[in-house]
Amino acid sequence: MKLKFNLDYQTIFGEEIVLHIIDSTHDFLDAKHKMVTTDGHRWTAEVSHPGRSGRHIDYFYSVERDGMPVRTEWQVIPHRLQFTSTKAKTYVLYDHWNDLPEDSYLYSSAYTDCVTERELGVPKSTTFGVTALIRVRAPQLAGNQSLALCGSEEQMGAWDAGKALAMTEIAHNTWAVKLDISALLNKTIEFKFVTIDTERNYQWEEGENRTIALPDAENGTVIGYELPQAHFAMAPWRLAGTVVPIFSLRSHGSYGVGDFGDLKKMVDWMEATGQRGLQVLPINDTTITHTWTDSYPYNSISIYALHPMYADLRQLPALDDKERAAQFETLRNELNQLPQIDYERVNNAKMEYLRLLFAQEGEKVLKSADFKTFFKENKRWLAPYAAFCQFRDQYGTANFSQWPAHHSFTDEDRNNYEDPKSAEYKEVSFWYYVQYLLNRQMRDAHEYARSKHVVLKGDIPIGISRNSVDAWTEPHYFNLNGQAGAPPDAFSANGQNWGFPTYNWDAMLADGCKWWVNRFSKMQEFFDAYRIDHVLGFFRIWEIPIDAVHGLMGQFSPSLGMSRDEIQGYGLNFQEEFFTQPFISDWIIDRVFGPHANYVRDHFLQHSHDDIYRMKPEFDTQRKVEEAFEGKDSDDDIWIRDGLYALIGNVLFLRDRKDGSKFHPRISAQLGFTYEALYDNDKDAFNRLYNDYFYRRNNRFWYHEAMKKLPRLVEATRMLVCAEDLGMVPDCVPWVMNEEKILSLEIQSMPKDNTIRFGNLHNNPYRSVSTISTHDMSTLRQWWDEDYERTQDYYNSVMWKTGPAPHPLPGWLARDIVAQHLYSPPMLCLLSLQDWLSIDEEVRLPDPNAERINIPANPKHYWRYRMHLYIEDLLANKSLNRQIHDLIAQSNR
Repeated sequence: MKLKFNLDYQTIFGEEIVLHIIDSTHDFLDAKHKMVTTDGHRWTAEVSHPGRSGRHIDYFYSVERDGMPVRTEWQVIPHRLQFTSTKAKTYVLYDHWNDLPEDSYLYSSAYTDCVTERELGVPKSTTFGVTALIRVRAPQLAGNQSLALCGSEEQMGAWDAGKALAMTEIAHNTWAVKLDISALLNKTIEFKFVTIDTERNYQWEEGENRTIALPDAENGTVIGYELPQAHFAMAPWRLAGTVVPIFSLRSHGSYGVGDFGDLKKMVDWMEATGQRGLQVLPINDTTITHTWTDSYPYNSISIYALHPMYADLRQLPALDDKERAAQFETLRNELNQLPQIDYERVNNAKMEYLRLLFAQEGEKVLKSADFKTFFKENKRWLAPYAAFCQFRDQYGTANFSQWPAHHSFTDEDRNNYEDPKSAEYKEVSFWYYVQYLLNRQMRDAHEYARSKHVVLKGDIPIGISRNSVDAWTEPHYFNLNGQAGAPPDAFSANGQNWGFPTYNWDAMLADGCKWWVNRFSKMQEFFDAYRIDHVLGFFRIWEIPIDAVHGLMGQFSPSLGMSRDEIQGYGLNFQEEFFTQPFISDWIIDRVFGPHANYVRDHFLQHSHDDIYRMKPEFDTQRKVEEAFEGKDSDDDIWIRDGLYALIGNVLFLRDRKDGSKFHPRISAQLGFTYEALYDNDKDAFNRLYNDYFYRRNNRFWYHEAMKKLPRLVEATRMLVCAEDLGMVPDCVPWVMNEEKILSLEIQSMPKDNTIRFGNLHNNPYRSVSTISTHDMSTLRQWWDEDYERTQDYYNSVMWKTGPAPHPLPGWLARDIVAQHLYSPPMLCLLSLQDWLSIDEEVRLPDPNAERINIPANPKHYWRYRMHLYIEDLLANKSLNRQIHDLIAQSNR
């Protein structure tokens, strides 16, 4: 069978179009074909193909120059051709180039699998002599609608919508129909598309009638026309939902922490209240020390493995040992009644239970067909994860650099751990068993959410633990001598140091970002939308030296450092030693340390000259100081330690870590002592340099950096892509997010326009997520009482209320604030559970300070917040549920 492809696409000299075929039969190996042209506009290619009846091919086009890709079509929904014309000998296809559409969200699984839920089909086989195959995209259709073609010819209904020719949805939002044109050759047909719902209501396509001038053709020819998108009006898709960590869920049967069974119960509450979105925090395994410090959900040891604490023991077989079962039940009741999570006791108990259950059921499960399928599909990550867990526990540390052996995971190791007959496999099979249970439960929760039309939204952390499976097995992807973090912001005056290794993007881009694509592909098994944590990291990451504690010592990577001449071009006399080494003088020591000044001089400093000092070598980095003060927590010790941190960070410029001849102004240097010591004209010069560097210099550079990475990741799955774009946001971020159709995050109390105090909700873009607070922030009720002057301004200028603002926040006012957010334009309005509950004074937690999930300024924060109500009680609370349901319905969400 011959396939003749035709594409009209204007190229420039030196560019060529390449056709890429993805064959469902897997027997068509030559999948890349260069097209030919005579005018640089009409491109053609002819391909031979088996064309087996009932099969299909997907294909897309790309532009190349000198064999290198320049641009590629949107591949999430490629062109599709199905072979259902039994007499076909030749397919002549007329396509058009598909860019990422403005309404790409309608092609996401969040919409197609959770909202419309239409089943894809295959057109009926036909025996026409000459066939016109018409394909069109129509993403605007509701779940109860289908598409039909109605037009001038009898077989098209002769303009009677009741007799319109039904079309088949062959791919998500892509419809096809075949016409017998054997008697219509050299004629022009006229038609429109029409929607038909289950009640037989019709809606005609807007605009002028479509026409196709049919050519002459031989019998056995199928002429395929891919037409521009159908024109139907559609109200914006807007949904409301809740954000809550799974560990924070509480049901009558949970084991002191939320689990995947509780997630299904939370979906029930979504349905009961008219909510259609449920966002959770990361769910990957974070077990490093087996202590409460592992509670930080963004510090995962594997980008694939799920955390064992989320196992719902209720879904597992009961223990045969009735005495032990009774003991576990007693402990469950105790842990489940605690106001907060006891992370260590919960995880110890669950792991013990799972080990007992594995001894009882493991052999049978590992022999099952379902487990074998799971293992085959996941063994590439499962084997190294299981080995890592074994060595972590065997050697008493997750820091693989300290292990006496197994410093890497070799191909031989992999073969052994993947072989069911090997001793290695048997040693770690418990971890295979646990991940099998977790995967099955989470996938079941995902399918349950879809069945209730609820979009599950996950969270992809920007980093991974430096003591992780990924850093152990694929160290070439990471810069282990750096630490990721964030510059100073509203959350932390010293910046944030997350401790994650930064990425070696050169290595990642070299293989097409395979590590990220695999990560996203695994995540789509559990979610239909996701939040990219700290999307700014794909433009540039805040990289902190390994010997630093504070985020203040970081610099953006990659970024364009400044040469000495550039710095001096601003009128600043660049004094390298003075500007790049800690400036420590008597007046600074006295001001910082007060009564401890002489003690500091004697123990931590060396006199240099005049009234100038330098740090002793044993204390000349923040990590050395941290180690020296380990276990010292008196107020005086903390005063001295933090003061020494400040001295070490008292520089005006940081040397570029790749090019020693380039420099970066230190973030927030204007608050330091070196800046204070400058003459006024030098301060003015530094301020001009500083503003140019942080807000203008790197914009184009960072745009191109992000465009190397984000398009690959956005197209890796059909999940709806959302991003956390808070913090020090360069101008290029919205450029890229708009180009890639990524939803932004909009928070009224943190407007992106720094000339206003509170954002105007109705100015928020449709392609965004609106919320009141995040897990890193105070909840609405906390925020309300933190700053009375700010609250008063909000009460008068935003809420348009007169008189003094009431304190604490009354439920009626919280309801008004929630309502304003629901009425705003964003596609998604996802509010924290705490903020939803704030509208009902009888339901909400009495102490608002007990609602806080995380304090970013504290890197050792204990993540243990748990909702104070049982989900069953939420489901039974008709008053609260009616309030929420009415708020959502009134806002048309």
